[in-house]
Amino acid sequence: MKLSPVILSIPIYFLLIIIELVIQYFSDRKLYRLGDALSNISCGIVQQLSGFAFKVLSVGAYLLVYDHLRFTTIPSNWISWIVLFVAADFCYYWAHRISHEINLFWGGHVVHHQSEDYNFSVALRQSSFQVIWTFAFYMPLALIGFSPVDFLFASAIVTVYQFWIHTETIGKMGWFEWLFNTPSHHRVHHGRDPKYIDRNHAGVFIIWDKMFGTFQKEEEKPTYGITKPLNSFNPIWANFDHYAVMWSELKQIKKWSDKVKYLFKKPGWLPSSMGGYRPAPEVNKAAYTKYDLLVNRWLSGYLVIQYLVILGLTAFFLFQAGSFSMSDKVTVILYIIVGSVSLGGLSELKKWSWQTEIARWGFVLVSSLFASFSKIYLPLINHPYFIGWAILSFILLGLVWKKSK
Repeated sequence: MKLSPVILSIPIYFLLIIIELVIQYFSDRKLYRLGDALSNISCGIVQQLSGFAFKVLSVGAYLLVYDHLRFTTIPSNWISWIVLFVAADFCYYWAHRISHEINLFWGGHVVHHQSEDYNFSVALRQSSFQVIWTFAFYMPLALIGFSPVDFLFASAIVTVYQFWIHTETIGKMGWFEWLFNTPSHHRVHHGRDPKYIDRNHAGVFIIWDKMFGTFQKEEEKPTYGITKPLNSFNPIWANFDHYAVMWSELKQIKKWSDKVKYLFKKPGWLPSSMGGYRPAPEVNKAAYTKYDLLVNRWLSGYLVIQYLVILGLTAFFLFQAGSFSMSDKVTVILYIIVGSVSLGGLSELKKWSWQTEIARWGFVLVSSLFASFSKIYLPLINHPYFIGWAILSFILLGLVWKKSK
């Protein structure tokens, strides 16, 4: 099975996160917060797993246009690949920019901006729905005649490039910043200060922003996040929060023409009868505090251990997905998503999350034992190692509960 460079780069991603954590440990800089970092990674996990469904839409559309509507066929060689890489980045710029400028599309991108920190884990924080609104921007490449295989590779490299620019540990980079996107340029993009809003949309080449009037150099340190903070570590709610707000506001808009405008105008737009456009407010940095909760070391340890297991299972699944049956895929995806939501709730000290975590492991343990004694095959959960892990998790959860009461 041929794997995407995005998936092949997973070990490098986590090596860089570890390096950043080491830098934090030996310096006075606070780069990571547990709940926020785990939420970022959870959103990335959910996006990768949901991608199995949404990739059918994007890849299928590209194949359809290429097979039936292309004007010509571009031969595959190193010159055409370089041209394709630059063209894919150009398409990314416009897809990314429009995702900021249309309210409906913003709902598919906002997840990436919800973190109030700025570190390598933020690069993993991706929306499950973004591809629905952006895949059409790449269709001109299919019409021109770039092969689907070459396009998927070039697009993946554009994505992989952007991982390293999500850090505060790298300062300005001199001449390199004239042409390429860098950590300094992208820190601006993640700022919610009014001067930084909707700036620096580039993927690889910052020249697109300079050409089309969306460039802003980094001056004072940005305040990261979105103008209305999510205040949640739940990866599922992160994907639906903006649409829930949209639904609430749509019900208040009376004219149908204004409802349509609301969908396609900039985020913050309202009809004049409801007060009109709401610009990004200035950030009161003296009074600003990040959303966080004090989690004791026992619960922190439990969360880290469980997330490491989920990460390992996710990586194994992504690398070996081709060998899984459909029932195995569904089982693994559900297990990982439910676990991510439950652990996200624990990191927020939600009361329901204890019940969810008990129910999660109770279901796994009972199902595993039943499958083992009855010799009925159930995907994943009747593996002896998984039974042992379920029992150990119950014991750990009991200890954490006792220390957290």
